[in-house]
Amino acid sequence: MKLLRTREALLAWRAGLPAGTSVAFVPTMGYLHEGHLSLLREGRRRAGATGQLVLSIFVNPTQFGPGEDLDRYPRDEAGDLAKAASCGVDVAFCPTDGAALYPNGTRTWVEVEGLDRHLCGASRPGHFRGVCTVVAKLWGLVQPSVGLFGEKDYQQLAILRRMHADLNLVGELLGQPIVREPDGLAMSSRNTNLKGTARQEALAISRYLAAVRERFAAGERDSAALLADPSQALAPGRVDYASLVDADELQPVASVAGPVLVAVAAFFGGVRLIDNTLLRP
Repeated sequence: MKLLRTREALLAWRAGLPAGTSVAFVPTMGYLHEGHLSLLREGRRRAGATGQLVLSIFVNPTQFGPGEDLDRYPRDEAGDLAKAASCGVDVAFCPTDGAALYPNGTRTWVEVEGLDRHLCGASRPGHFRGVCTVVAKLWGLVQPSVGLFGEKDYQQLAILRRMHADLNLVGELLGQPIVREPDGLAMSSRNTNLKGTARQEALAISRYLAAVRERFAAGERDSAALLADPSQALAPGRVDYASLVDADELQPVASVAGPVLVAVAAFFGGVRLIDNTLLRP
């Protein structure tokens, strides 16, 4: 496995690949868990024996707002690289600082309008502009045949899909299913920050989503009735949002007529967690 630290080294590696080489790409912020590893294993499968699997690890500062957990975001590069090697990663791009991707700061931003009005976009202004900008930068350097992203960050996936289509970027951009702990908690690098009783309390999110699915399976289609009382259901967590939106445009709907996303963000022990489920009539 090659470990590359600079933009120049990554560009030189990419330029040296034979034409037609399949390249699978998994961009991350590190502190890899089974969710990330499932993306890497699928990337390895799609790249094939003769292709290349690329992982990037970069805690992107432009997607964190003031007062968010940039400094607290967990990091373990040595552990990440060992896990990456076990999944057959060929190249790990791990910049030592932001200069590799923002060499002179940045005056160019990539922003997808409309899809960030609700959910995480409403409570984290500028977040998805940072995500789109760094992914566009990485995509241009790696030029993948396929890039893989987890569906736990569903709004991010929807926005990146639109960016990929609108900018005519190379390759495919694919989503992969949420990976959960045995007790139902969606895997997240932030789970490691759950202390004391917060880890057990956070299971309220997956229980709440299961209850929404049960109401839907029983025939309920009214959005307010499906969502019921999230503040009570997610207690003692502090609810950021619990919303039901159109699965493509991410706009709130009053009732379910087509595929919809039920998305939740809540704080447990000061740690912000997100999760979601899709409902299809």
